[in-house]
Amino acid sequence: MTGLALTRRRFGQAIALTIAFSMAPRVGAAEAAKLPGSLEGNRMLDAWLRVNPDGTVTLFTGKVELGQGILTALRQIAADELDVAPSRIRIVSGDTAQTPDEGFTAGSQSIEHGGIAVRYACAEARGILVKLAAAKLHGAPDELTVEDGTIAARDGKSLTYWALSAEAQLRREATASVMPKPPERLRYVGKSAPRLDIPAKVTGRASFVQDIRLPGMLFGRVLRPPTYGAELVSFDDARVRRAVGVVAVVRDGRFLGVVAGREEQAIAARDELARAATWRDETALPASADIYSYLKSLPAEDHVISDKGGDTPPPAALSSHAATYTRPYTAHASIGPSCAVAQFKDGLLTVWTHTQGVFPLRRDLAKALDMDVAKIRCIHVQGSGCYGHNGADDVALDAALLARGSGGRPVKVQWMRDDEFGWEPNGPAMIVELRASLGAGGAILDWTHDVWTNTHSTRPQQDGCNLLASWHLAQPKAPGKPAIIPQPAGGGDRNAIPLYDLPRQRVTHHFIRQMPIRVSALRALGAYANIFAIESFMDELAKAARVDPVEFRMRHLNDERAIAAIKAAATYAGWQPGVPGGTGKGRGFAFAKYKNLSAYLAVVVDVEIERRSGQARVTKAMAAIDAGQVINPDGLINQTEGGIIQAASWTLKEQVRFDAERITSRDWSGYPIITFPEVPDIKVTVLDRPGERPLGAGEAAQGPTAAAIGNAIAHATGTRFRDLPLTADRIKRVFG
Repeated sequence: MTGLALTRRRFGQAIALTIAFSMAPRVGAAEAAKLPGSLEGNRMLDAWLRVNPDGTVTLFTGKVELGQGILTALRQIAADELDVAPSRIRIVSGDTAQTPDEGFTAGSQSIEHGGIAVRYACAEARGILVKLAAAKLHGAPDELTVEDGTIAARDGKSLTYWALSAEAQLRREATASVMPKPPERLRYVGKSAPRLDIPAKVTGRASFVQDIRLPGMLFGRVLRPPTYGAELVSFDDARVRRAVGVVAVVRDGRFLGVVAGREEQAIAARDELARAATWRDETALPASADIYSYLKSLPAEDHVISDKGGDTPPPAALSSHAATYTRPYTAHASIGPSCAVAQFKDGLLTVWTHTQGVFPLRRDLAKALDMDVAKIRCIHVQGSGCYGHNGADDVALDAALLARGSGGRPVKVQWMRDDEFGWEPNGPAMIVELRASLGAGGAILDWTHDVWTNTHSTRPQQDGCNLLASWHLAQPKAPGKPAIIPQPAGGGDRNAIPLYDLPRQRVTHHFIRQMPIRVSALRALGAYANIFAIESFMDELAKAARVDPVEFRMRHLNDERAIAAIKAAATYAGWQPGVPGGTGKGRGFAFAKYKNLSAYLAVVVDVEIERRSGQARVTKAMAAIDAGQVINPDGLINQTEGGIIQAASWTLKEQVRFDAERITSRDWSGYPIITFPEVPDIKVTVLDRPGERPLGAGEAAQGPTAAAIGNAIAHATGTRFRDLPLTADRIKRVFG
């Protein structure tokens, strides 16, 4: 496969995406200036699609394939609105030279923002083509039919989209005035479709940025400082330059890199770089054993994000309860280390990258390299590992810096495993404190939720430069200021506001700007820890009230769709109240509506505890999900399955370890993840709701699964564990 062909491929993991279909209302005349979804920022129709004379349609999207199946889903949407076969649609994704700027592919928002834009753009394009055909066929537009791009009149005369492509003027501003199809007229949406990205992955064909091979390509490696704040005292590159295959040695401040003709030569030269450099280390990190006390000791900005019922006297309580839950720093742990290819040619920089946001990355590259942004092109290529802000953006700058010193030849840079674990932005550590009072019949009378955490996104952005190497240059760039992701989606406080109907509640986000460990967005952001805490606490309160946990939740809900999801999961799993615990086998339940805005998910988990080792194994997980109208049911199920597996790994095993100087979990032995034999039997039932608005579902499973596992372990052992991960050592101490 050629390098050019590879740039057309897209990245993913073998876990599919749940996607909900948009049934947004028609934009009224009074709101004509506001366009739906990503159309608002990319208002030209030809930014979204092109009808070609060869019988195909080219669809352009700023959203990218991360293994979630988004390109397959967008093709289904476009095929329905255009009345063409999906096989006719070619997709160009995430290319700053060709596609609309849709920011990041993140937050389970691709269908909500990008999908609705594609839907309206294609509906309007169809209307333009049909109107043009009507004039030529001497018929009214509403009397014409369209079948796979052929427009037919009642008298049998017809024209094709392809014949009209030269006359159809799509270079116009979208109006969102053409109503998309109602659910009953959809042919492709709502039916399972084969994923576009899977065949290459399962057959071993080149699919990832790590697979790219361009003519004349060189290979680079970077030597990072030994610690976050280490200073470079001296560097003698003479020996490095004499190493076999070395083409260039690049130094800019604390940034050290080497370029060679072959990859193994670059790796060997990196070792020479390490021997040639002398560093002055510094002790900069707190003790990992006391990280939660340390975080709470730092200055925090207190933001009350929900305050309900506080103006009335508290009712008399029969009992009060409090608990503290913690989540450690968590790595992305991408199976394939971060990678990028860059080339400087004729004053232009081209970067092939698995970033989640080609346009934001381009802006930060321009800052770091002091270049005109118009002279940089970023092209998305799939990467073998993602779901959050890992090192994908950072390695793009690494590749650009090395390519700048390599005489115009493309340079591929792939991080080593210790780079990935030692320097990627981690998911932030969190502390959640909950307090509640119970009244007659087990009713929750009041609820207090306090969460301490850093920012949950330091992605490339307008403020500062958030690319790692830019901080190490001789003229370093300032990083962006840590920021709060505002409610209702939230960041560290995502899902901190309970969905339950409580008469009194107060939720406070204690935002800590100082970051002892580099952090950023990890899948689900703060929802993982907040839902783990809330749903664990609900089980604790149910036990105190002597009410079945499933029944206890439904008593405190007035959202009918939430109740339906809970009932569906409980029925699907055959939930039985009152099963005795403490036997080493347990069953747990949990529920959440992701971001309180997106998909509803309820899950039942079965665990078994091995007494000698204390190891907990999830044997079965049974979930019910409501994500609105489903585009690709198989994708929805697969994405939910993937989220459950990922959550099981986080919950039972994953934790970044560090000492006073550096991160110490630098390989798979120091950072174990779930293995194939440990993957549970997973069953998912889908509550399809045609006609409902979209509810993002890509991150719906993480929080509820973690809580269900915690609740199942509490049931199995008779002991409540509140500190993640729920490792064998912790369990063995009380249940060995």
